[in-house]
Amino acid sequence: MTNRSVLTPDALRALMAERILVLDGAMGTMIQQYKLQEADYRGTEFADWSTDLKGNNDLLVLTKPELILDIHRQYLAAGADILETNSFNATPIAMADYDMSHLSARINRESAALARQACDEFSTPDKPRFVAGVLGPTNRTASISPDVNDPGYRNVDFDTLVSAYSESTHALIEGGADIIMLETIFDTLNAKAAAFAVLKVFDELGYALPVMISGTITDASGRTLSGQTTEAFYHSLSHVEPVSFGLNCALGPDLLRPYVETLSGISECYVSVHPNAGLPNEFGEYDLGAVEMAKEIADWAEQGFLNIVGGCCGTTPEHIKAISDAVAGLPARQPKQKTHQFHLSGLEAFGLEW
Repeated sequence: MTNRSVLTPDALRALMAERILVLDGAMGTMIQQYKLQEADYRGTEFADWSTDLKGNNDLLVLTKPELILDIHRQYLAAGADILETNSFNATPIAMADYDMSHLSARINRESAALARQACDEFSTPDKPRFVAGVLGPTNRTASISPDVNDPGYRNVDFDTLVSAYSESTHALIEGGADIIMLETIFDTLNAKAAAFAVLKVFDELGYALPVMISGTITDASGRTLSGQTTEAFYHSLSHVEPVSFGLNCALGPDLLRPYVETLSGISECYVSVHPNAGLPNEFGEYDLGAVEMAKEIADWAEQGFLNIVGGCCGTTPEHIKAISDAVAGLPARQPKQKTHQFHLSGLEAFGLEW
């Protein structure tokens, strides 16, 4: 970690109050464009690894660092203010699929270091660039049984998630992350474990970085995979006091819009959004072009929904450039005033006013 000043939550809040910040776009679908083969993922260090490694995109920070650095640079050149680390599946839990749990900390640390390098190259006094250390949802769910014949069964527990997220958070900060981002949350219990781990790490370090929380609405039901509405999801995690609360993935901007509007209407913190470039077609590709997507995003900004905006699956530097241009000069959303309400949330939200 370089000897740089720590980005405080208040400093990032002040910047978000002034203008809409731009997040980068997709990493996974960008990597797919390079048509990498098994040997590319293995490199020399893992040439004799016992399991197949193709598809382990997080490992590329060790075996193809220049490729990852090049993608980061493309997004920064397109206007991104915030880079996400290539660590979406880098927790020890997710890396177990490749028998690489023991490499988790190293991968997280290097993913942050690469993003840090790119940000430092592009930062100017007028436009600083920031590294968001990404904690993905893992490939397990603490709320739902993977066995339809045994509803009470779980393949992960809270303490295991906390341990995994703690290790990844420490490594991301060591590598140079300015922000910790809980992304693509489909299970609120997983997110609670991640948030608990992050705050625990901050206590151990003696300082706190800004935290971003971004969930995913999985389908037209308007709920997360674990069944919560947007409002319930927000209230379940608002105690973490993140700098931003948002939505990403699963849907394109047209289908995501009503949930963004709902979140903007209730959130007492800033709002982030990074939708897919539409829904995937029959070939798994994304067809929504940069101009069309930017037009939708500009409307959101004009309606006062946004503080941070970028792209998820299928988006490219071209999309981010168009989005950056579209929101430039448009006013940033101001958070809702704190209300004297008592909020509860299960699958639905409930508020009691006094």
